[in-house]
Amino acid sequence: MTTARDTTTPRGEPTTAPTATRERGDTGPGQAPEAATEAMTGLDMVLVDGARGPLRRLVPPVRTTARFGASLARHPDALARRATTLAQDLARIAVGRSDIAASPKDKRFADPAWTGNPFLRRTMQAHIATARAAVGLVDDADLDWQDDERIRFSLTNLVDALAPSNVPPLNPLMWKAVIDTGGRNLIGGTRRLVKDLMSPPRVPSMVEEDAFTVGEDLAVSPGAVVLRTPVFELIQYRPTTERVRSVPLVVVPPTINKYYITDLAPGRSIVEHYVGAGQQVFMISWRNPTAEHADWGLDDYGQAVLDAMAAAEEITGSERVALQAFCSGGIITSMVLAHLAAAGDLGRVAAASFAVTVLDWSRAGTVSALMDREAVQQAVEKSREQGYLDGAMLAEVFAWLRPNDLVWNYWVNNYLQGKPPPAFDILYWNADTTRMTAGLHRDFIDVAVRNSLTEAGASTMLGSPVDLKAVDVDTYVTAGIADHLCPWQACYRTTQLLGGKSRFVLSTNGHIASLVNPPSNPKSTFQVAPETPADPDRWLASAEKVKGSWWPDYMAWLGERSGDEVPAPEALGSQAHPPLEDAPGSYVHDS
Repeated sequence: MTTARDTTTPRGEPTTAPTATRERGDTGPGQAPEAATEAMTGLDMVLVDGARGPLRRLVPPVRTTARFGASLARHPDALARRATTLAQDLARIAVGRSDIAASPKDKRFADPAWTGNPFLRRTMQAHIATARAAVGLVDDADLDWQDDERIRFSLTNLVDALAPSNVPPLNPLMWKAVIDTGGRNLIGGTRRLVKDLMSPPRVPSMVEEDAFTVGEDLAVSPGAVVLRTPVFELIQYRPTTERVRSVPLVVVPPTINKYYITDLAPGRSIVEHYVGAGQQVFMISWRNPTAEHADWGLDDYGQAVLDAMAAAEEITGSERVALQAFCSGGIITSMVLAHLAAAGDLGRVAAASFAVTVLDWSRAGTVSALMDREAVQQAVEKSREQGYLDGAMLAEVFAWLRPNDLVWNYWVNNYLQGKPPPAFDILYWNADTTRMTAGLHRDFIDVAVRNSLTEAGASTMLGSPVDLKAVDVDTYVTAGIADHLCPWQACYRTTQLLGGKSRFVLSTNGHIASLVNPPSNPKSTFQVAPETPADPDRWLASAEKVKGSWWPDYMAWLGERSGDEVPAPEALGSQAHPPLEDAPGSYVHDS
């Protein structure tokens, strides 16, 4: 989905990127579901604020604030210039002579009343002018990158919250709904507000609880569970072609959300496309852990990947498998590959793919900048006490990462207009929250804070030192050009850490839409280049833009590494791994 930031950008200009229309229902005023889902899967912020709570992040650390103030004090001319410019802007606004306007793509002020009504127009212009001045002060302060990101993050949240479109008496959409419904929107909106505040995540609902049913609307690709362990279920999908590639693909989904982001509605399902291309597909479905599973850490999840590989090999009769991992699943998979390399067993892997996966956290964006030692210690202790990182808290963290898209959009729609949120499959998946074990949470934090995957032997997996350079299998690495959680440059560095030949694909859109990117989407494009130099900007300069989805490109790339075609199996599973139940299995329904 295309990232949409319909507020002042970090460099000061109000803007909103175009968004793809969703395929089910009506978005409604101000809604951008494709953009809204961009904050759904980001490991770094989840690691810390998922345990401590997101609202702590809205106020920057005292030391950062002090350095910001001290820097402005050293530049009094810049402060005076910004104040003078703002005063001049406000004076012109007051007398109706200002040409300040919201971006045409800013859905908050799309209603004609914001330009046609003199009072509303002045209110909107004053907000934009003040926001520009505030962001300009951050530019003038010339802080180091971490302090700069922290101040901008807090400022963005403040600017978003103070938008006049969020103020009930000022929003024309609310008054139109009052007229259209005879005031029932206020009653219904109040009920929705009370319901949302009663239980976490205490943010506006992005989708109705009954909008979809897993196994009926979502996760419907035919298959069967062929292995169940305390940690995961393994799903084998039923072939839909007469012949299949001999080397099976084992998919390792994120550990933070349920697996069916890879198997959404028909026509938008990665699994459906892969199977239709003749690929044998096995999917890991992680168990939703509870406090009794608190000790499960990276080694337990790494062993799960090995168990899934062994089952896929036994069922298909292949001596090798291909691996595809998404987001946090990619961290585990990279360490498993290093373990196999250390054990002299990497020959079991024909190829590997990493989607929106960051393995090098050096300057990996806002979320990395926002971590500090005290926050990390508090986060680890909090999840240790509870035994897990709570999924509802994760959803709240994600919402406040993109408040304009994930909080205030729905504030207006749900509460001021009294309308139900539109049904959208990715947002339903996001709301279907999962927990993370305290052990895995601790281990992920350790890897991220020490940035240990960039140094040979700094981490271990199942007793083996992790050296990613020893992983010399061919890899396919994807990222989203508009991904603000896992910036594409950070994902690109994965190509430099691994020892094999990499193909890097830069997809249109952001974190989730770069994955859920079916060939049927006419707006999809991706960029590729023949080589992967150390500098991502050099790669981008040489990249060629290709119209369409990367899914067929990946299937073609994988097909070259998946052996000969063989007759499709007539039945799923094997004598050693008989089908236990139909897909999507049981673990996906755990709440």
